[in-house]
Amino acid sequence: MILDLDIGNTLSKWRLKDTASSEIRSRGAVWTREAWRPGEDIPDLDVVEAVRISSVARASVLHETVSLLRRQVGMVHVARSSAESLGVSNGYREPGRLGVDRWMGTLAGYQLAGACCCVDCGSAITIDFVLPGGRHLGGYILPGLRLMKESLQLGTRNVAIDPDSEADELLAPGKDTVEAVNHGIFMAAVSAVNRIYSEVCDREGVALPMLMTGGDARVVSRGMRVPHAVWPDMVYGGLEACFPLTVSERAGKMSGAPHVPLPAALEKIRAGLAFSIFL
Repeated sequence: MILDLDIGNTLSKWRLKDTASSEIRSRGAVWTREAWRPGEDIPDLDVVEAVRISSVARASVLHETVSLLRRQVGMVHVARSSAESLGVSNGYREPGRLGVDRWMGTLAGYQLAGACCCVDCGSAITIDFVLPGGRHLGGYILPGLRLMKESLQLGTRNVAIDPDSEADELLAPGKDTVEAVNHGIFMAAVSAVNRIYSEVCDREGVALPMLMTGGDARVVSRGMRVPHAVWPDMVYGGLEACFPLTVSERAGKMSGAPHVPLPAALEKIRAGLAFSIFL
């Protein structure tokens, strides 16, 4: 089995992948902790022959995790942000300072769609752009839905937005404080993503397909005005592309990769942007 780990500042996600068949056997998530130890909430390391890690947690968390795994698993791969990989050139002035989860998502998006816009809706919402030819422009970071809700300090942070809610419902004025907060942060998030996407496409003169991932992607995607696909395993896809270990991965296949929708015509994107500016 292959153990893939996506370690975030708040939540650490994992999945077990069959080495022979490339099938996902199980998956889960735990709160990121300083001392990483096997337990009921993480898989049995006795069945793991290789590990791939993407981590944006504190260095001590990554060090503890790698030390533990290397005592029990023969092969441990740790992803790092680099100046160039898999045909993509990193747009950061200091490439190593780009969050490795963003780098993995960007690499996965480029392998799947070529030039693209990658949106990760987690604790923060990150938006990264890759142009034809693999030039990563850099990106944007804004507070995620949970952080925006917590910042209001109105006691509503534990009441999540129903991911199956219709966009029209979420855009309507709230009828109580919880609704008003949820609808307000939804409006803030989707307005920002839509505007940033349109502005960058307009400036660069290219219409890009959009790929979305992260725990709140299903919610934010409801308000997108452009064709897009939700890919929960996009960061894992970057790990697969960087460290291919199965026959399927070596052939360039990434687990759970969605169909990539054609983007709207650039003229339509520009018309929508001009209308929003006029308003």
